[in-house]
Amino acid sequence: MSAESSATQESAVSQSSAQPKLSLYGGTGTGRRVTVRDLAKAKREGEKWAMLTAYDALTAGVFDEAGIPVLLVGDSAGNNHLGYENTVPVTVDQLVMLSGAVVRGTKRAMVIGDLPFGSYQASPQQALETAARYMKEAGVGAVKLEGGRRVLPQVDALVQAGVPVMAHIGLTPQSVNVLGGYRIAGRGDEEAEKLISDAKALQHAGAFAIVLELVPAELAARVSAELDVPTVGIGAGAGTDAQVLVWTDMAGLTPGGVPKFVKQYADMRTVLGDAARAFASDVVHGAYPDESHSYH
Repeated sequence: MSAESSATQESAVSQSSAQPKLSLYGGTGTGRRVTVRDLAKAKREGEKWAMLTAYDALTAGVFDEAGIPVLLVGDSAGNNHLGYENTVPVTVDQLVMLSGAVVRGTKRAMVIGDLPFGSYQASPQQALETAARYMKEAGVGAVKLEGGRRVLPQVDALVQAGVPVMAHIGLTPQSVNVLGGYRIAGRGDEEAEKLISDAKALQHAGAFAIVLELVPAELAARVSAELDVPTVGIGAGAGTDAQVLVWTDMAGLTPGGVPKFVKQYADMRTVLGDAARAFASDVVHGAYPDESHSYH
């Protein structure tokens, strides 16, 4: 072996060892779903990962085939799928139905069901009864709930019962009426320390991951560094372990303006509108159906 060839191999090995092992991506051919153990491994190895919302089988299938490892059936379905003004009106029945569709439409992604407003806040028992419906009727792999220390009994009860829990702090949309709108959370020393304390308490209670929404980037990076479980950012800068977007925002289907943190990767609203107009024009002018689309 020449010195040049040896040096090339050593360089390749060095580069390979310096790069994180990609344990989460790879499409649907792995034969099993992504689990909390996979996400914990990604945290240890420094692998970042993406999460998207999904509300139906066909869209979820596209994201699954694209290798997205985690899909959230969020209560964001309220204002992105069901036509509500915000997430508060969404019901358990609605999200269990949508969660089941996403599970059936996927093979590999971990599917997480969002517990909607009023379905877990009353007591750990209520939280467990709600989560059991998601697990038994929809087949989700985990549930998500909002809140810091006030939901620690719920998180502990769910984990002890065998339900993996993703927590959610920072801006909590279900509390929009108390907050008086959508505002950045964790600004100022007192708020920042409370958010860090909540995150650590949720980790101690057994949450396998924590969503940080609308949190200053520096604070989110600090929280991520101090936790052993992965953090999932949305409007929280680049220092979190994962990122999540509402799929209709990501794909450019949402009408009007979107928040500053949203990057639109497509213009699906224009694509679908153009397709609908082309179809209607063909029908009006007698161009559809033509001979190639007719039976005899």
